[in-house]
Amino acid sequence: MANFFLNLYEDRLFQIVVSSIVACTVSMAAIPVIIKISRLKNLMAEPGGRSSHEYKTPTLGGVAIFASTLVSYFLWENPDETQLLHLSVSAIVMLFFLGVKDDILILSPRKKMLVQIAASALVVTLGDLRLDNFYGILGINEIPYFISLVITVFIFIALINAINLIDGIDGLAGGIGMIAGGMFGLWFYLNEQYAMACMAASLSGSLVGFLRYNFSKTSKIFMGDTGSLIVGFMLTMFAVRFVQLNVEYRFDPNASFSAPILAIVLLIVPIFDTLRVFIIRLKNKKSPFVGDRNHLHHILIDAGLSHFQASAILWSFTLVSSILFLAISNSLENNSSLYLLIALFAIYMYVSHLLKNRNDKRADNIATDKNNEQLLPKRAKILVES
Repeated sequence: MANFFLNLYEDRLFQIVVSSIVACTVSMAAIPVIIKISRLKNLMAEPGGRSSHEYKTPTLGGVAIFASTLVSYFLWENPDETQLLHLSVSAIVMLFFLGVKDDILILSPRKKMLVQIAASALVVTLGDLRLDNFYGILGINEIPYFISLVITVFIFIALINAINLIDGIDGLAGGIGMIAGGMFGLWFYLNEQYAMACMAASLSGSLVGFLRYNFSKTSKIFMGDTGSLIVGFMLTMFAVRFVQLNVEYRFDPNASFSAPILAIVLLIVPIFDTLRVFIIRLKNKKSPFVGDRNHLHHILIDAGLSHFQASAILWSFTLVSSILFLAISNSLENNSSLYLLIALFAIYMYVSHLLKNRNDKRADNIATDKNNEQLLPKRAKILVES
């Protein structure tokens, strides 16, 4: 019996599953405390502007995500842990303090960008976490060292902020992070990257606990910049490492030659949505960095869907796209997969455009009806007087 429990304790799948469960439990236990402190100290997000919420809401859910992820990850020895993961924890701590300060005091975009660059450069340079091969996409294979550094840091910054941009309704950023983290974690486990799998499972578990309160009506909390920065950084780290390992394992039957495309598809919602709103803002001769309600999740909410319904649609889009590309990854060349991805983006743009136009027409009709209702008493008064 003692040997059974010892073998179970040392089993890597058991450790990964337990890490996920512990992360979920710690997150759910920590969030009520964070909510209480936030209300006492008035650390709340005010409704209004682009917000889709009507009440003041605590914004420090990222504190629970940070704590529960690291607590559950460090439960085990993780003998295959590398310098990269040590550096990643250092970068996560940097982003944690940046996010907490921004959620409480509001920092300038310049300061936020500098810390994001520093955290990303830490793992890219010292951890050698680089996108150094394009797998023949657009005829590009190996990438020179310095160029790969610049490209990878740019990818980190772009994806961290893309996750931040989709954090506009309940459940969306947390759900996407949970799905992508879980799928990356499964691949890491199947390829014996147990430390990475444990960290991915810990992140997914912490987000499950967070979503329990993010959707709550009485104990709602947002992940804030603290959460979106950490989730964005970790998902980018998993994505780049996924691509990097597939290059190293290129003669392994479990490796995927379509790794860059698959990594994009797992993060398809933040990537597509960010590209779309930037294109629209530039088309309208506005700064791409000035916020508006052109995000697809805002369009879905304005169409009358609930936060859960809108998030579920975009979660489903992620899952269906991932399954589709996994199914065809071995039968299509990377360039063909890229063209298919571009076609999917065109459909995404078109559907978003149709929904936006329908919302605008409905809003115009409502405004017209209200004006007519206001004019009717005035017209009736004129008729009586005449």
